Amino acid sequence: MLIDTHCHLDAAEFSPDRDAVHAAALAAGVGRIVVPAVAVDTFPAVKTTVARYAGCVAAYGIHPLYVMQAKDEDLTVLRDWLRAEQPVALGEIGLDYYVAGLDPERQAFFFVEQLKLAQEFNLPVLLHVRRAVDQVLKYLRRHPVCGGIAHAFNGSRQQADEFIKLGFKLGFGGAMTFSGSTRIRDLAANLPLDAIVLETDAPDIPPAWLARGRNAPAELPRIAKVLAGLRAMAPDELAAITAANARRVLPGLG
Repeated sequence: MLIDTHCHLDAAEFSPDRDAVHAAALAAGVGRIVVPAVAVDTFPAVKTTVARYAGCVAAYGIHPLYVMQAKDEDLTVLRDWLRAEQPVALGEIGLDYYVAGLDPERQAFFFVEQLKLAQEFNLPVLLHVRRAVDQVLKYLRRHPVCGGIAHAFNGSRQQADEFIKLGFKLGFGGAMTFSGSTRIRDLAANLPLDAIVLETDAPDIPPAWLARGRNAPAELPRIAKVLAGLRAMAPDELAAITAANARRVLPGLG
């Protein structure tokens, strides 16, 4: 069984055919899908999605791209949801220094406060890290949590090793399928296998064969096959190991 550790199945892009998207994922062997929220107004949609679709589990958090619209009181709302819903993780949270117009101090405030909530509820975190790897690592050292996943990892080997030391797994998905993504492919091929989990980030980060089309969790087996090829191992073995890695870092998966 494959586990998609990061898929926004609640997103509006799936509204026309969400049932079919989920059915295709199950038919492809994707038995678990982690659905992270990005803002408090998406919490109900995430809850509805995971209740409706077999194998789906929730994470709740405030994404760095949404902190400029977020209110401080949203952190209280998040705490209430964490207490009531018992998600598998807190996320998607982190820092994004790529998108223009996002206040770094506002991002840092929400990131730190959510790390504190992860400590309070003993939850792993799903990290969004874009052009901010060292800064994210700095805050994780100051506010240690019980591990998590560095989603769509695109850092250096040294940075990867630092995440691993802090109890994190590293998420690999569609970006790894492009022949020109040499650094990501090198990391995927050479990092300790017990540090790697699979993801789609659907509907985003489509693999090479979709030509910028909508990504979907049913693409995960082919993504896994690419990773298996990079590591010269059987796809079934790769699927079993990465699924076990996901369960270790997200115990709520069962």
